[in-house]
Amino acid sequence: MKLCDAKGVRQAAAKLFLLGVPLFAFVAAVDAQPTLSLADAELRGADIFERSAVTGMVLVVVRGGETATLSYGGTFPGSGRRPDANSLIRLCSLSKVFASDLLVKLASEGKVGLDDPLQRFAPPGKVVPDGAGAHHITLLDLATHTSGLPREVGAYPADTPHFTFPDQAFRWFWLPKQRLLTPPGAAALYSNVGFDLLGDALASATGKTYAQLLNERISQPLGLRDTTLTPSQEQCSRLLLGSRDEGPCVDTQASGASGGAYSTPADMTRFLQYLLHIPGSPARPASALAVFLKPAQLKSVQGLNHAGNPSGIGLGWIQLGDPDSPSMVMEKTGGGAGFTTYIALIPRRQTGIFFAVTDGRGGAHINLYREANNLLAALASVPPLPTPARKRQSRPARRSTSAPR
Repeated sequence: MKLCDAKGVRQAAAKLFLLGVPLFAFVAAVDAQPTLSLADAELRGADIFERSAVTGMVLVVVRGGETATLSYGGTFPGSGRRPDANSLIRLCSLSKVFASDLLVKLASEGKVGLDDPLQRFAPPGKVVPDGAGAHHITLLDLATHTSGLPREVGAYPADTPHFTFPDQAFRWFWLPKQRLLTPPGAAALYSNVGFDLLGDALASATGKTYAQLLNERISQPLGLRDTTLTPSQEQCSRLLLGSRDEGPCVDTQASGASGGAYSTPADMTRFLQYLLHIPGSPARPASALAVFLKPAQLKSVQGLNHAGNPSGIGLGWIQLGDPDSPSMVMEKTGGGAGFTTYIALIPRRQTGIFFAVTDGRGGAHINLYREANNLLAALASVPPLPTPARKRQSRPARRSTSAPR
């Protein structure tokens, strides 16, 4: 059920304001629950959009049996047309939560095990490097960014379309030559190539391509009509564009597990409902949102704190906040190719949000993830997460295809 029409909400609120009716009275009329109303959420979204100086923005909210899709700005600079539920979006690193969902599905069926070594799924003649003491890289290590592999295989070749490098042949040529940065399982270092290798392992275990797995095990069962690695010309015509030319909309199977997925707000609404166990959605494996590691167990944690300091590490997902608190959030950030994307859940309140913005030419800088977390807390009627203390730390150099992914 669509909760509110953004334009209608603003017009009604403005009329009541001119009549001297307080906004809180309008909010109460729209939504009697002791939570932030979707009318007010739309206004807060508009504020975030204005302060972020981006080109376009979509915000999806799922709260129990309610849903809303809100949009701001333009489909491209100067278009004069807002994004809508069918606008195509590059999910960037949100693609990783699809890969982890496939992992737990196949593990529940006995096709793979979380402790299976990556070597089991290597192409003939390819040897996966071990850590000190002959610790093997496992699928769990790949899914929790604790494999000891670097973030990338190296510099992205010039004039190469986004999310088309490295392909499977290149990364398996590259991998045997590597020396792991840390022993597997000892430290967390965000790794895009690690997730692509995880996708290769899942494909090898099933005898199918990763794109086939994504379509057969996630897109089709959940009714995600536009969630794909191989967009059609018609789908590409709906791709949101930011202020810079980010290159063509193309087949992104090469980086499908780490960042190549395309989707829409309509599809992400259904995916949020699935993740939150909303009645009527297909059941998901219980371990999909489970936490497998605590940061205190590891020697170091790097590249996992874009939305806040992690309190737990799941399979692709990051936990924020006290796990015993109703404010605890499970989230995943993404970015690249002109997009910033985010998905965040408060499972105990069956509340989740998805947002995507396209780059703008403005100079405004706000922490979009923190703003989204505060909005999510208000929607779920829980206290917001504490603001993390500022820390000086090294961070991998940004590149247009991956940061912050």
